Amino acid sequence: MEDRHRKILRTNRSSLVKELKPSELYDGLLSRGVFTQDMIDEIQSAGTRRDQARQLVRDLETRGKCAFPAFLECLREAGQNQLAGLLQGGETLPRPFPTPSPPVILPLPVDLPKDVDKYDKGDGPLRQYDPQNPEKLNPILVQNPNKDSLNLRPVARPRHDSLQSYKMDANPCGYCLIINNVDFDPQSGLNTRKGSDIDCNKLEKRFKSLNFIVIVKKNLKQKQIRHELSALSKKDHSPYDCCVVIILSHGTEASNSRFPGAVYGVDGAPAVSVEVITNYFNGQHCPSLQGKPKLFFIQACGGGKSDMGFEMSPSETRPSIGDLGDETDAIPGSSSSDSLSTSDETDARVTLPTPSDILVSYSTFPGYVSWRAKETGSWYVEILDRVLEENADTVDLVNMLMMVNDRVSQNSALGVYKQMPGSFNFLRMLLYFQVLPQCQS
Repeated sequence: MEDRHRKILRTNRSSLVKELKPSELYDGLLSRGVFTQDMIDEIQSAGTRRDQARQLVRDLETRGKCAFPAFLECLREAGQNQLAGLLQGGETLPRPFPTPSPPVILPLPVDLPKDVDKYDKGDGPLRQYDPQNPEKLNPILVQNPNKDSLNLRPVARPRHDSLQSYKMDANPCGYCLIINNVDFDPQSGLNTRKGSDIDCNKLEKRFKSLNFIVIVKKNLKQKQIRHELSALSKKDHSPYDCCVVIILSHGTEASNSRFPGAVYGVDGAPAVSVEVITNYFNGQHCPSLQGKPKLFFIQACGGGKSDMGFEMSPSETRPSIGDLGDETDAIPGSSSSDSLSTSDETDARVTLPTPSDILVSYSTFPGYVSWRAKETGSWYVEILDRVLEENADTVDLVNMLMMVNDRVSQNSALGVYKQMPGSFNFLRMLLYFQVLPQCQS
């Protein structure tokens, strides 16, 4: 597909997912050779109408240069003229080359089994599905009455293992709160987090490009962090599809039952546990986010341990980055939850409802430090931003986070220390971000 047509599809993706009726287009797209029957079956197995529309548009971008004009023709034939006009935008598009009709081949007369409708032509011996197990995918062998004169195989069945996707086409998509703690009270014993402003600026631009309402708060004390989280949870999220919270700060370990770790305010008061942070947005405290994805990105240390990694074979090694100026977001001289007060440990064990539709992405493994460069920002945020830029329009969030894990794991601090991000994923479906057209590469 030509780049200009691909951009038109991406620009109007939200409208297509909302309005497109895929079932009315399948025959036309099949007859024009845009999709094969297997591809149509795969799209149909995606789930709801919205999911099928999203999959259809995504697959359409991978087809040839005639796919876009053929898609417009199919829209008009199906009476979906409003979408066709939206995509065409007054542009005169060439009509696709007609797909030649396949030649008619008359088969030689053969004696077929009475239940031949269970079969399809192909390679290999005669097979059929076990009638006692109609859903069984592995066929059983049957004696072929015509020996080698006829080879048959079972008819392909559509797949039903595709996950559905969250609705993510609201405009705007939702709120994104970024808490950026840089300058800490000298009495807290916590160092200034040089490079964090770079992280904050990257993430603010990135999530605006993903159609979020971005709210940035800087240098918050412990009580102010709680206040901002509470205020966001009390907003009406009914018009939106998602909510994002990003915290850039010093951190530590914390007692927990589901989500490890805790983050500090600039006053150094008892840290706010990640479990408490997510609790503000559960079904009880934030009903308008019920069933919607709630995403948390934590750039902070999970403790004071430093990972020196393990030796790899030469064939597995890849170039690593990092320099002598890299710092950590750990508490100086502390590597455990001993520094937390009794009251904060109680908060960290607050019982939560089932944490469905929540994903918490950590910059580092629980208990370990997280590295940050003064000039370029933290490893985690730098790579997260790059992965979102390169893949957000086509790849779901969980797969992108695995890309982040892999790339961050290749970095080295001081030529020795490593970092391994990870996430606690309680999402029930795939999550694809919106990407605003002016921000696409």
